[in-house]
Amino acid sequence: MRLATKIQGDEASYQNQHRAATEADHRSHETYSDLPSRPNEIPQHLALAAQATNDAVRVWTLATGALSWPQGLDTLLGYTPSAATDEIGFWQKQLHPQDRARAAASIRDALAADGDHWTGEYRFRQLDGSYLDLLERAHIVRDRSGRAVRFVGSLMNITARKQLQDQLVRSQKMEAFGQLAGGVAHDFNNFLTTILGYSDLLLDELGMKGAIASHIREIRGAAARASALTAQLLAFSRKHPLAPAVVEVNSLLANLERSLLRLLGENISVQCNFQRGKDGMHTKVDPGQLTQIILNLVVNARDAMPGGGCLGLETSAVTIEPAEEHECTLEELPAGDYVRISVTDNGSGMSDEVKQHLFEPFFTTKDEGHGTGLGLATSYGIVRQSGGHICVESELGQGTTVRIFLPRVAAPAAPSYKKPGAKKLPTGNETILVLEDDISVRHLSVRVLRSLGYEVLEAANGDDAQQLIGRSGDKKIDLLLTDMVMPQMSGRCFADWMNKMSPGTKVVFISGYLQESLHPGERRDQEMFFLAKPFDPEQLASKIRETLDLATTR
Repeated sequence: MRLATKIQGDEASYQNQHRAATEADHRSHETYSDLPSRPNEIPQHLALAAQATNDAVRVWTLATGALSWPQGLDTLLGYTPSAATDEIGFWQKQLHPQDRARAAASIRDALAADGDHWTGEYRFRQLDGSYLDLLERAHIVRDRSGRAVRFVGSLMNITARKQLQDQLVRSQKMEAFGQLAGGVAHDFNNFLTTILGYSDLLLDELGMKGAIASHIREIRGAAARASALTAQLLAFSRKHPLAPAVVEVNSLLANLERSLLRLLGENISVQCNFQRGKDGMHTKVDPGQLTQIILNLVVNARDAMPGGGCLGLETSAVTIEPAEEHECTLEELPAGDYVRISVTDNGSGMSDEVKQHLFEPFFTTKDEGHGTGLGLATSYGIVRQSGGHICVESELGQGTTVRIFLPRVAAPAAPSYKKPGAKKLPTGNETILVLEDDISVRHLSVRVLRSLGYEVLEAANGDDAQQLIGRSGDKKIDLLLTDMVMPQMSGRCFADWMNKMSPGTKVVFISGYLQESLHPGERRDQEMFFLAKPFDPEQLASKIRETLDLATTR
C-alpha cells in the first residue's frame, strides 16, 4: 500500500514537472506578435544575443510606419534617438540612392508573400555622411490571417568583408589583364625584333643614304618606341623586374608630350617649365615606372578638371639642407641634391579627409568601375624604393600639386651605341645552333650570324634540333641560341638535354620575358646568358661574342 501510494505520488510529480516544462517551452518559443506593446522592449535573452553580435536592431510597425531602434542606432550608425528616427522614412532616406529602389522592392515582395523571413544587403549612410555596407536579416511577424504586422530586423556591418571582396575582384581582374598584356608583349617583341633587325641590315648591307635612309631610320625609331611600350606592358604583368637606370628627366617628360595630349583631350592645355642645366637633370630610376607614375598623375589631374583647365609640368633642381623645412612635411628628406618633378592642375582639389587616405591601397574617390585605387599607392612605393619622396598639396576648389623628389645623380658617360653600320660588329668562326619557333626572328638571327663568319645550324623546334644534331655526327656545337618559350619542348628543357649531349656547349636564351620573371623551373643557371627581345644585330653580335669569349677565358 505504501509502495502504491509512492508510485502514484511520483507519477503525479512527473506529470506536474512535464506540464511545467511544456509551458516553459511554449514561453521560450513565443512569437514576435507576443512582444511587449512598447517596441523598444525586447526579451532579455534576445537583447543579450543582439548585443553579442554588435548589430543594430530595428522594429518597424507596418500599420503606423513607426520605427524603433532597441539597439545600435547610436553605437553602429552614429545617430541619437529623436522624433526623426522614429519613422520608417528615416531608414529609407539614409539608404544609398543606388540601393533604395532595390531594397524597397525586395522588402515589398517579401511582405506580400507568405514567408516570415527577409535578407538583403544595402549601403546605409551614417551621421558623418559615410556609408556602411549592411547585411539585414529580418523576421516578418504576421497575424492569424497571415497579414504582415511587424518587421524586426538585425543589421550587421559587413563593410570590411565587402572591401575584401572588392579587392579580390580587382586583383583577379588585374591578374587576368596582366596575363593578357604579357602574352601580347611577348608576341609583339617578335615583330619588333624583325623590324629593328632588318632596318639595321638595310642601312648596313645596302649602304642606304639620303631620303631612303632617313625613312628607314624613322621606321627603326618607331620600333624602338614601341619596344618601350612593350616593356611597360611586361612591367604591368610583373614579368619585367625593376631596372633602374640613369635618366634625364627633362628628356623623358618631353618625349611624353604627345601621349599626354592624347590623354588630356582638347579642353585641357599643358604648360611645361623645365629647368635646363649644362649637364641636364639626371636621376636613377626605372624609366618605365617613372613614365607610368607621370601618366597616372596626369590622368588624375584630367579627372579633376571635367570642364577643362590647365595642367602644369615643372622640373627643378633642389638641395635639401640638414634640418631644413620644405614642402614635404609628412616626413623628412635626407639632406642632399634632388630632382623635383611637379604636376599641377586647377581642378576640384581634395578635402583633408581624402588627403589622409591618398596613398592607401585601393582608396579611390572615383566612381565604381573607374578607378582601382592603386595608382598613387604604387607610385609612392616606387618613389620610396628609388630613395625619393612624393607629397601632395591640395585644397577644395583650388586644385592640386603633386611633387616628386628623386635623388639627383651625375650625368652618365656618352653612350657607346652608334648608328647602325658605323661600328664594326664582332665576328667569329664558331658553330652556333639557332633554335627559334618564330620564322622571322630565326631567319634574321641566322642571317646576321652568318654574315659575321659563324657557321650556323637552325631549327624551328626541339624535335627538329635533336634530329639535326643526330645527323651532324660528332660535329661540335660551340653555342646554342634558343628561344625560352616554345611549343612542345621549351628552350630550357632542350638546353638541359644539350648539356648532357655536349657539356661544353654554351647557351644564350632569348625571350620577351626577363629571366627573373620566368617559372622557377625555367630559370637559367649562372653560366648561361640571356638576351631580351626585341634586339638588334649589334646586341645579338655582342652577346654571342661576350658568351664565347667568357667561356674561353674560364
